[in-house]
Amino acid sequence: MYHRDLTVVIQAGGRSSRMGRDKGLVPLGGRPMIEHILDAVDDLADDLLLVTNNPTQYLHFGLRMVGDEVPGAGALPGLRTALRAATDQYVLVVACDMPFLSRDLLRYQVDLAFETQKDVIVPRWENHLQTMHAIYKRATCLKAIENALADKQERMISFFPSVLVHKIEPAEVMRYDPHGRSFFSVNTPENLAEAEKMLGE
Repeated sequence: MYHRDLTVVIQAGGRSSRMGRDKGLVPLGGRPMIEHILDAVDDLADDLLLVTNNPTQYLHFGLRMVGDEVPGAGALPGLRTALRAATDQYVLVVACDMPFLSRDLLRYQVDLAFETQKDVIVPRWENHLQTMHAIYKRATCLKAIENALADKQERMISFFPSVLVHKIEPAEVMRYDPHGRSFFSVNTPENLAEAEKMLGE
């Protein structure tokens, strides 16, 4: 089901030094990792945006693409890029290195965003807020992020005190993703080997 006022953003900022290439293109189960992400999000919204500094490598996916405004500047400036390029009120942001996204959990987050009208919908897992698996209200968050960056605050949650945040606690997450596989990130060759095993489970 498409949501008319939702943009889905996949963050694929660039080459990973530990993986030796752009993580979204690393093969997993015989397919580029980004294809696993696309499988999970393709029916959530009709506006799908890829943030990448290597657009030629992704041309064959036929996605709308935008480059980081300040390549290598970090996650919060990257989120600002995504929100500026988005076209809708709400923006679901996921990372290109999270191949086990749960469609059910994502749909639940989207529904919460429209029901609660909060500015941020973010899961908590293993005592961390999963800011790269979150929904942001575009206008409100963009203003708060710009203020935070102007004050040299660059942590992903540095703007949270200025907005309304709805946190999805672990017990709630587990209703849709019992083992929190959604938040597994492939950052190293060891992670990739583990992900290959997880695919077979």
